[in-house]
Amino acid sequence: MMAQADKKYIDNLSGTGKAIGVLTSGGDAQGMNSAVRAVVRMGLYVGAKVYFVHEGYQGMVDGQDNIVEVNWESVSSILQVGGTVIGSARCKEFRTREGRLKAAYNLVNCGITNLCVIGGDGSLTGANLFREEWSGLLDELVQNDSIDEETAHKYSHLNIVGMVGSIDNDFCGTDMTIGTDSALHRIIEVVDAIMTTAQSHQRTFVLEVMGRHCGYLALVSALACGADWVFIPESPPEEGWEDVMCTKLSENRACRKRLNIIIVAEGAIDSFNQNITSERIKDLVVSRLGFDTRVTILGHVQRGGTPSAFDRILASRMGVEAVLALLEATADTPACVVSLCGNQAVRLPLMECVQMTQEVQKVMDERKFEEAVKLRGRSFENNLNTYKLLANRKPQSELPQSNFNVAVLNVGAPAAGMNAAVRSAVRVGISEGHKMYAVSDGFEGFARGQIKEISWGDVGGWTGQGGSLLGTKRTLPAKNLEKIADQMRAYNINALLVIGGFEAFESLLQLNEARAYYEEFCIPMCILPSTISNNVPGTDFSIGTDTALNAIVETCDRIKQSASGTKRRVFIIETMGGYCGYLASMGGLAAGADVAYIFEEPFDIRELQANVEHLTEKMKTSIQRGLVLRNENCNENYTTDFIYQLYSEEGKGVFDCRKNVLGHMQQGGSPSPFDRNFGTKVAAKAIQWITKKLKETYRQGRVFANTVDTACLLGMRRRALVFQPVSQLKDETDFVHRIPKEQWWLKLRPLMKVLAKYKTSYDISDAGQMEHVVRRSREA
Repeated sequence: MMAQADKKYIDNLSGTGKAIGVLTSGGDAQGMNSAVRAVVRMGLYVGAKVYFVHEGYQGMVDGQDNIVEVNWESVSSILQVGGTVIGSARCKEFRTREGRLKAAYNLVNCGITNLCVIGGDGSLTGANLFREEWSGLLDELVQNDSIDEETAHKYSHLNIVGMVGSIDNDFCGTDMTIGTDSALHRIIEVVDAIMTTAQSHQRTFVLEVMGRHCGYLALVSALACGADWVFIPESPPEEGWEDVMCTKLSENRACRKRLNIIIVAEGAIDSFNQNITSERIKDLVVSRLGFDTRVTILGHVQRGGTPSAFDRILASRMGVEAVLALLEATADTPACVVSLCGNQAVRLPLMECVQMTQEVQKVMDERKFEEAVKLRGRSFENNLNTYKLLANRKPQSELPQSNFNVAVLNVGAPAAGMNAAVRSAVRVGISEGHKMYAVSDGFEGFARGQIKEISWGDVGGWTGQGGSLLGTKRTLPAKNLEKIADQMRAYNINALLVIGGFEAFESLLQLNEARAYYEEFCIPMCILPSTISNNVPGTDFSIGTDTALNAIVETCDRIKQSASGTKRRVFIIETMGGYCGYLASMGGLAAGADVAYIFEEPFDIRELQANVEHLTEKMKTSIQRGLVLRNENCNENYTTDFIYQLYSEEGKGVFDCRKNVLGHMQQGGSPSPFDRNFGTKVAAKAIQWITKKLKETYRQGRVFANTVDTACLLGMRRRALVFQPVSQLKDETDFVHRIPKEQWWLKLRPLMKVLAKYKTSYDISDAGQMEHVVRRSREA
């Protein structure tokens, strides 16, 4: 634990006397505006001057009106806008020294020596070259009498921080680039819409998605919609793939599947380095199988539209981190990229990332595809392996014979992504040779014997379905232990996978304790946290939370838009989450809220009064609307009605109020790409863990598992997926309020306050750690 004296707070950092330029370059990506907004507001917050550089490097070369000083209100209402409001352009002139000389002169003229570049690897490489040449360029400007020696000395070094904005997610060193999640949203919206028409007419659809050099979008969208086949540049199909694919498509039709979906990245190639185009696939399917086949090329739809909640939060976090990196940079600090690794914001040397990214292309050109997949990173490799596991059913003769029966059930309130997790668990279980059983209606159904074997085909098309197709109940097993044990004996259940929220966690604790009395519970048991509230201990994210967050943000966007005509209006919005303030806090950060009231951060009437005064001041500016989020259980006395009435009374004559309780719309809807993908991957990992534990605990003809490490929760912790014994998580839990005692996202709360112009104490001790890109070769 860091001693109080070693803690670093934002109050200790000053940007006074510094000028920051922000530009977007290369292809646009949703979320760039969120990053621009965060850089501007954080820069102004610490006392720096901030400038827009319009039209990317072209604007820097042209100067004049393209480099403009901005204020707080300049970035109002851009959070929810796709693309980039400051413009982006390809610039040939910047590639020449003369062009860079002009750019240097224009920056020095404005006193800018800190640049925040949002773009792809080309844009960031250009920025690094500019930085390396900086002192030489200034010397040249002195010789030309464009600037004097004193100016050259004053602005002697240029600091560069990059943020990767690219929908392709093709940059090494970061798990997700800004725009990728939103592009996946666009693709999945189209796939979901196409599936209904394809089903009606028994059609095959070939969808072409972007990704000339990187197959991330194609791969993850295939995983998220359960596509029959996917073609990506990093993993060309083996020779004879045409026969294999056509056999698979016709087998699917024979199993009464009414549609086929094939996803192809625009840069897909075969083993002879020939392009695999959507038309080539269509012609093949029509000529070989005679299926009614249509092609849809998504094109620039993928770049458009409003950014997802994930991209807004990612870009806001990265923007703030970029300003911190610029403030702490010295002449000796290498240009860095701020990125995301798991759930951690990190800084990486820019050129290490660029070189690794370029190396991927190099090994692909050399046709070392296994190496290319490794270099793309662990996440990409896991996605590819999981897709192969779930899409291709092995013949019965090739399956291992395990003789184990594994039961899957949902417990607690429904959450989007549960069905994707069940599908994944069932298919991976069958691939491992187990018999898979589905339990309807949670432990209530278990006690009543609502258990049936579930096959590979039974879970087809489940990934895109919201809610819980198995049926779920909040009932805990404690009152039905005897009956549940009887059913486990009757069906010879050897392992249990529970997918659900806090009730699922409590259920596993009860079953773990009941092992002392019932041998039937001495089996491997695993829980996958799945709840919109994100209140389960042992994990940073739960399946379903991302979908709920997007529902909240979408509604907030519409509500804010409705205020643009009326002006001077404040909206009080109530979110779900029980006592957990995750949805209110992260929804507030993604929607640009002024304040979010939560249980974990107690507040009193003085704070409410200060918030009203803050909004009153805000109404005097050009931003004449307010957004206040309130978690449903944040305070038993300061209810949504109370806050609404207080704001209405105190704001009389300055602003009027409206309130909105979002309710169960946060639980419904089609799962987001993140929840589909996350549910699919964690369920596959859980079943592999169950298989390992079954082999370890099988003795003398039966499974007997009663150690703490055989009843676990699989959660995302910082940068990794970790299996944690539920008995150990007990101490980390506040059972009265059904929340973990420590929650990572509370550290991000001051971020929302900073971006809403509140003076706050923001602990930045975790920031500023420069790391290095880890190269993963085949041996790794």
